[in-house]
Amino acid sequence: MNKKFGIKEVVAVGIGTALFVVLTTIQIPIGIPNTYLQPRMAVMAFLAAVFGPVVGAIIGFVGHALGDAIFYGGVWWSWVIPEAIAGCVIGLLARKYRIREGGFNTRAIVLFNLMQIVGNALAWILVAPALDILIYAEPQDKVFIQGAYAFLGNIIIIGILGTILLVAYSKVAVNSKDLKKED
Repeated sequence: MNKKFGIKEVVAVGIGTALFVVLTTIQIPIGIPNTYLQPRMAVMAFLAAVFGPVVGAIIGFVGHALGDAIFYGGVWWSWVIPEAIAGCVIGLLARKYRIREGGFNTRAIVLFNLMQIVGNALAWILVAPALDILIYAEPQDKVFIQGAYAFLGNIIIIGILGTILLVAYSKVAVNSKDLKKED
């Protein structure tokens, strides 16, 4: 993980954060108050998988904080921090996914989805409920149910939409390299 943080990563953070904030407005209710299926998670996971853990963490942290501030008038830090954790964990094995090389095959898809499940479990089943209790004195029953539903919703949206984005991008990446070789 000695990869430098260059202009591509800065651009990915900027675009990813903007998309994350805009996609905050798309919320599919799942039957639990203040908990929704949100496509923004797939965008964060996609960029974390392509550019690594720092990009994923920054997009999760800044995107969630800005989305909360703009659309809800306040930042719910106990969910901002877990978002960054999920983005970081998903991006930890970015090199192994081999997306830019066109190697996002079945093995890489399974690895990506295992990492997103681990990242989401850590973020939403452990960290978010604990921070809800510590920071906001929220009732334990409520926060663990919300966390469990957020976990399930995120693994579904990332597992489907995130995987589709990564497969498509991996194919485009390898095709664009082939085109450059022909020039």
